[in-house]
Amino acid sequence: MRAPLRDTRSRLRADRWLIWAMFALVAVYTVGLLLHGEGPNAFVDVVLGELTQWVPAAVFWMATVRTGFRRPDVLFATLAVTFNSAADTYYVFSMDAAGQAPFPSPADIGYLLFYPLMLAALVALIRSQMRGLAWSVLLDSAVGALGSAAILAALLGPVLSSAIDESEALATGVAVAYPIFDLLLVAAIAGIASSPGLTMGPRWIYLVGGLLFFAAADVVFALLEVSGSYFAGLPMDAAWAFGLALMAVWVHAIGRPRSGRVLADTKTPALFVPAVAVAAGLGVLVVGTQIVQPVAAVVLAGLTVSLAAIPLVFRHRLLRRQARTDDLTGLPNRRALYADAPALLTVSRVAARQRQCALLLLDLDRFKEVNDSLGHDVGDQLLVQVSGRLSAALPRNAMLARLGGDEFAVLLGGAGEAEAMAVALGLSDALETPFVLEGLSVQTRASIGIALFPEQGHDLSDLLRRADMAMYKAKATHVGAHIYRSEDDSHGDARLRTLQELRLALGQDQLRVYYQPKVSLLTGAVTGVEALVRWQHPERGLLLPEDFLDLVEESGLMHSLTRIVLTKALDQAAEWHASGHDLTIAVNMSASSLVNIDLPQQIIGMATERGLAASALMLEITEDFLMSDRERARSVLTRLREAGIQVAVDDFGTGYSSLSYLRELPIDELKLDRSFVLPMNNDAKAAALVAATIDLAHSLGLRMVAEGVETGAAYDELARYGCDHAQGFFMSQPIPAAELDLWLNARRLAER
Repeated sequence: MRAPLRDTRSRLRADRWLIWAMFALVAVYTVGLLLHGEGPNAFVDVVLGELTQWVPAAVFWMATVRTGFRRPDVLFATLAVTFNSAADTYYVFSMDAAGQAPFPSPADIGYLLFYPLMLAALVALIRSQMRGLAWSVLLDSAVGALGSAAILAALLGPVLSSAIDESEALATGVAVAYPIFDLLLVAAIAGIASSPGLTMGPRWIYLVGGLLFFAAADVVFALLEVSGSYFAGLPMDAAWAFGLALMAVWVHAIGRPRSGRVLADTKTPALFVPAVAVAAGLGVLVVGTQIVQPVAAVVLAGLTVSLAAIPLVFRHRLLRRQARTDDLTGLPNRRALYADAPALLTVSRVAARQRQCALLLLDLDRFKEVNDSLGHDVGDQLLVQVSGRLSAALPRNAMLARLGGDEFAVLLGGAGEAEAMAVALGLSDALETPFVLEGLSVQTRASIGIALFPEQGHDLSDLLRRADMAMYKAKATHVGAHIYRSEDDSHGDARLRTLQELRLALGQDQLRVYYQPKVSLLTGAVTGVEALVRWQHPERGLLLPEDFLDLVEESGLMHSLTRIVLTKALDQAAEWHASGHDLTIAVNMSASSLVNIDLPQQIIGMATERGLAASALMLEITEDFLMSDRERARSVLTRLREAGIQVAVDDFGTGYSSLSYLRELPIDELKLDRSFVLPMNNDAKAAALVAATIDLAHSLGLRMVAEGVETGAAYDELARYGCDHAQGFFMSQPIPAAELDLWLNARRLAER
């Protein structure tokens, strides 16, 4: 595991050096432009000039590769910069000795392609992060672009009108196109930044700054070109190089691993862009009453003011729609549900024959683990995909809303108990297929609570409260969907109380770890122990895992609990190793804990701190994890094995029937479930199955451990079948570490 980590750090260091080298190159190029005198210089204008174009392009391509070509915004921006650099190379090699080239030329095609491709990158960003707000963004951006163009026309108009004739129309049009397109891009970015549906990180400053440098250079270029006085090698050429370098800084952070430091997002006031644009347009019109202005400037200013008036007419409707819409998924939000539900419920109540309605409350299982392990960006992608599947699986008379987080509500008109349950099962089926997020296959399910109108609630608040109780009942019983019953009220109160107590338990060291020895059936020696968590409840006494682990999973506390158990178990293992007990310690791991890609490195660090080898630890996982996502299981187990950590499959035989994973996945040990071992003495078929399973494990090079060994007869029979290890009450029940020390010492004395 250390080699890939070093490789990643090396790549990040190389990236940073490339950025510094890029700005150093721009600085040298700028100094060269200032010092080389009149006319072009081959080294400065060709060698350094082209390097300042292609090094930023390389940074863009590195970001594209890092994201696996899966980010359209990055890909379009990369193509934009690449076309710009290629056009510049063509321009340089078509120059004459005076540093001038034909204008316009094929190079201008590449230069101009920069703008629609960069605009496509911005559109891709809007499509990926915003739902239902694109028209307001486009409108604000268009107003900003028209206002910018009006100012530009007022400033450049007098100069250009004196230089233009029919033979120069094309050249003048191309020259003016550059600054107009630059300002259009800047206005588009400002419009996006002002949208309430999108937050802009600090790195966007670099993109806007780069485009502003481009715009300033293009304005000067337009003035010089139409007057025939532009040639390569002017100091202004450095502005394009610096603009590209700033844009490269913008793209550099995309696709890189996140650091622990989170930068705050910045927002532009919602009316900033149209307000500035209208002020610019009005300024041009006012000045036009005193000084003759170009017709284009007056027309553009008039269009700016006119277009800006459209939001004033529709702003209330637009804001009302936005207030009722969830920004991430585009679904109705909680406010919309509360606004629309009374009408539907009233229609049902006053109908000629009273009709039932049903409220379904959905909560994604273990969604917090996706956010914690894969990042909030991936969690947001999951929510968007989930909302799409739920929408497609619902009947037309259903209203789907996102209440917040990973919680969704469905209001069904004309639906009784049977219809509501059928819809709930359909929604569960729609979520069965794994979701593909950032190249990872993610499996999620939903727990669904159902409340019926009018018998289980007379308004939306009552229905939500009872559906919430039913949903937690569904989570606790793993049934997927549950219809509210009156007895669920007490369950909901008890659950909330237990959850509060559980959070206190994690912070107040109320968890205990008990240990059950594992004995070699060949030598009789104790080779390891399994660490089993208990909760020393201050009022209810010692609670077993089945009394609280489900609640730990539901509430997203499994990461914290796993960390506590690992810490206690490794501390105890270090004590045993110091006292001469060379025991392997096994810890059960939930599928949610194994999602954490940093888990192997964290465990290695914990073991190293205690002077333990990684092989002193064994992680026990279930068949459900192995079979639900085979590719992720292979990746996780491979990293664990490479780190030296042993892997065992717990409760073997109780999961899926397919055994192909035994051949494909890196596993050390199988633990045969007690349900096969207990009936072995009285059931010949059960005994034959146990013997065959032991032979299967050995043929694959795996160790076999039998759990639930409670009698001497079962112990002897397993030894006769060739089973490697046994674990059960016949040897010892799970006991605290101090009692296990006494048990081990007594066993040593007995063996003498």
